[in-house]
Amino acid sequence: MTPNTTTAPAQQRAPQLVSPRSPRLQLALACAAVLAGCASPLPPEEAPAAAPPMPQAPAPVATGTPPANTAAPVGRSAPSQARTPREYRADAARHLYAHNSHRIFKGKLPPLLYAVGVLQVHLDAQGMVSNLSWMRAPNHVPAVKADIERTVRQAAPYPVSAALGRVIYTDTWLWDRSGKFQLDTLTEGQLSEMPERKAAKPVPTSAAVTAKANAGGAGNAPSKAPSKPLAKPATRVADRQCGQGTGKPC
Repeated sequence: MTPNTTTAPAQQRAPQLVSPRSPRLQLALACAAVLAGCASPLPPEEAPAAAPPMPQAPAPVATGTPPANTAAPVGRSAPSQARTPREYRADAARHLYAHNSHRIFKGKLPPLLYAVGVLQVHLDAQGMVSNLSWMRAPNHVPAVKADIERTVRQAAPYPVSAALGRVIYTDTWLWDRSGKFQLDTLTEGQLSEMPERKAAKPVPTSAAVTAKANAGGAGNAPSKAPSKPLAKPATRVADRQCGQGTGKPC
């Protein structure tokens, strides 16, 4: 008897269990974890906290008065065409008058001045004061001397002289007791004497009025009219012994 050469179908093999310690399983779990992490959305980044606002300085309060060290700008005068220091002195005097118009004495000065000073001013080529030298200083009033020097320096820059460059000029300051002044170059003159004051009429006293009245009554009494001879009284008709109206001839 021939043996049956036909083989029966192979039976299915049971699935093999993988041990948890298997390297394949651990690799698969790791890949799954990586893929899951890539798929999950990232948490939103937090915005940086804003910096706290800086405290603002309080606005300055206007007081109505400028600071003490603030000076009004001084305008520059037109260039001077003077060719000599004497001619330049007139330009410098007008420049000083323009910058001190409220301090100029108007009209003729009184015969007695508070102070008189002769000042020599040194100017550079830009019209700035380089030096001051007194030829006659009002030393009896130091405040006036200092005021004149301050007035001259504050009026800079002076008119520039293209012909002279640096200038040294001299002028006389005529100072009144009121604090106003004139320069000899532009002075309006000086009174020869103080104006006379009209004397007030004296008020008569009661005794003077009485005496004047008595004197006037004695000297100004009306004179009596010269006496005239009395007229002869008219004779009444009843007293006549004869004549017209009596019926008796005289």
